[in-house]
Amino acid sequence: MLTQFLLRFALIGAEWVLWVLVILSLIDSFIMLERFIFYWTRRVDVHELRLKLDRLIDKGQWTQAQELLDANPSMEARVVLFGMRKWEHGPEAVEDLMHGALATERQRYDRSLGFLGTIGNNAPFIGLFGTVLGIIGAFANLGKGGDEAAKQVMHAISEALVATGVGLIVAIPAVIAFNFYKARVKNSVANTELLSRTLLSHLRAHHGAEPAAEPAEAQQDGEV
Repeated sequence: MLTQFLLRFALIGAEWVLWVLVILSLIDSFIMLERFIFYWTRRVDVHELRLKLDRLIDKGQWTQAQELLDANPSMEARVVLFGMRKWEHGPEAVEDLMHGALATERQRYDRSLGFLGTIGNNAPFIGLFGTVLGIIGAFANLGKGGDEAAKQVMHAISEALVATGVGLIVAIPAVIAFNFYKARVKNSVANTELLSRTLLSHLRAHHGAEPAAEPAEAQQDGEV
């Protein structure tokens, strides 16, 4: 009984699988476009930004340094700005703040990439499922015999092959985009670490500086 039910389900054909793949392809395309715009609007020359930040901090211009970072929407600038706003609390506190901010920013940068990777990994299997349904329908029609049955067999087989091809067409761009965007996120994280270490090195030097020695005359006057 269960076998007959599954057989009737399989005889529906692979056309609905093709529609599923088309919908996944549209979602896939939307995610790729949205992520491209997101990363493009947050691109930054981190080396130029680091030099400007280093120069401003050297001069003690903390307000200008914060304004420089605030004008940039990139992960690198947002994370360092989050820590810099509490620079007077010391390097340890700033490092903890930037560590938490980096985790939050990485979530923003990784958003939807998991779904993109899932489509890339599973679209071929969905297409293969359509192929299996098409082959089952082909064998079922083959048992009917006659010229009309032969035509239905050829149609079912061609439908099955189309499902496999469409599955690959959906999967390949998704995998390429997933790997490309993951590399982009990894590069942003590395640049953020570079900029964060620049700020922390200044803070540690500032907090680790020894207090200025008193003038010699003042020391002599204070002697008993």
